[in-house]
Amino acid sequence: MRMDGRRQSGNIDDRRGTGIGRKVGIGGGIIGVIVVAAITLFSGGGIGDVLTNVIGSGAIGGTTTAASAYEPTEEDERLAVLASQVLAGTEDVWTREFRRQGWGEYECPQLVLFSGAVNSGCGQATAQTGPFYCSADQTVYIDLDFFKDMDSTIGADGDFAYAYVIAHEVGHHVQYLLGTLDRAHSQMSRLPETEANKISVRLELQADYYAGVWAALDNEMFQSIEPGDVENAVNAAQRIGDDYLQRKAYGREMPESFNHGTSEQRVRWLTKGLQTGNPLYGDTFSPAYSQL
Repeated sequence: MRMDGRRQSGNIDDRRGTGIGRKVGIGGGIIGVIVVAAITLFSGGGIGDVLTNVIGSGAIGGTTTAASAYEPTEEDERLAVLASQVLAGTEDVWTREFRRQGWGEYECPQLVLFSGAVNSGCGQATAQTGPFYCSADQTVYIDLDFFKDMDSTIGADGDFAYAYVIAHEVGHHVQYLLGTLDRAHSQMSRLPETEANKISVRLELQADYYAGVWAALDNEMFQSIEPGDVENAVNAAQRIGDDYLQRKAYGREMPESFNHGTSEQRVRWLTKGLQTGNPLYGDTFSPAYSQL
């Protein structure tokens, strides 16, 4: 991904090495609590069940412990700059798009960089939660170790794949500003878990679409996409599909527990966003669930 000379965002809150404890309450990022709670989730549990089981295991909750001293490496600093530049790119793209679509002024989210654990408006979270967006404080949270571990944990890496992760979470912020996120969460709270999971899938696929839209428009503005970048992002999307992760963990799929979408769905909506570059074509709520 070509980022040389690009500006960095002024909406970065660098909390790496602040030393907070390990108690955690909520997730909701691109992979969620997959690292710690994969077994619970893949056996049919929902996010609430995941958190309950992880709390019981001691990975979340319990006594607060001191975080180890944080010493950023050269790669850490490179990734911090990349994250800041990508966030700036989302600011430029979505500010222009909100004005162009008549949606009012785009309110930029913050991005918190943390190491180990962090306090958020949605509770406390650890690095094991993965990147996530919290609408309570309109902030994206990322431990940069997630990027460094992507290759070993899901077999995906590359700067454009990392940018996709950030752009996906910013996509949730776009949903929040447009009222989509609150409407969906209100609906989910009144439905059985299996049906609520289907709405979650629609939210996640739309965030994938918005990430693709951002990439297309960012490239239009800054010529940022290089050969191999799209393939890296598509590979990442394919490897975070619910079906792929469940087969990898258990050798079978449990569709009733899907809450992010299949590999095919995630690749399809990300690719559609890349191809159209138009946020108006990302309606994942009107089609029948089987047609997503």
